[in-house]
Amino acid sequence: MARQFPALDDQQIAFIGRQHIFFTATATAESRVNISPREGSALRVLDATTVCYLDRTGSGMETAAHLLADGRMTIMFCAVEGAPLILRLYGRGTVLPWGSEAYAALLAARYDGVEPMGARQIVRLDIDLVQTSCGYGVPFFDYAGERDSMDRWARAKGEAGLRAYRAEKNSRSMDGLETGLTG
Repeated sequence: MARQFPALDDQQIAFIGRQHIFFTATATAESRVNISPREGSALRVLDATTVCYLDRTGSGMETAAHLLADGRMTIMFCAVEGAPLILRLYGRGTVLPWGSEAYAALLAARYDGVEPMGARQIVRLDIDLVQTSCGYGVPFFDYAGERDSMDRWARAKGEAGLRAYRAEKNSRSMDGLETGLTG
C-alpha cells in the first residue's frame, strides 16, 4: 500500500544513497512525457525536501525544456536488490545552468568541486510529496558497474566539440520547446 510523506526521513535518505539508478519524469500539458534513467552517483540529498543531480550532455534536453515551461518533476527509485520498495519524489524542478553562480556553489558544496567532462547543468527538485509503494513487481538485478561510455564520448568530443553538440542537439526539445541552454 502506498504511503505519503511531506519530506524524506532518514531511512528513505539511506535508501536513496544505496541506489545505482534513478528515473526522472517531466512533461508539459502539450509535450510528450519524458522519462530518463540517471546514474545514482549523480544525485545528492540536500535536505529533507530538496535533492539535486549533476546532469551531463546527452542526445536531448527534454527535462530542462519541460522544467522551464512547466516545472513539474517526479524522481523515482526502485529497489532491484534487497527488500522491495519504490520511492517517488514529487515536486518542482529548477535547472542551474553550467557556468552560473548557483551551479558553481552547489558543485563546490556537494560534489567536492569535481565536474565530469560534459557536465551541462544541475537539476534541483524542491519536493512537495514523498511516496513509497511496495515494489513487489520490481525484479531483482545484479549491479555490474558503471559504464564508461559517457566519459569516453565526452573526452573524444573535447570541450569545443561538446559546446557545438549542445548548440545543435540541446537548444530545443523534441517538441520544439526552448531548453534555456546557455553554454
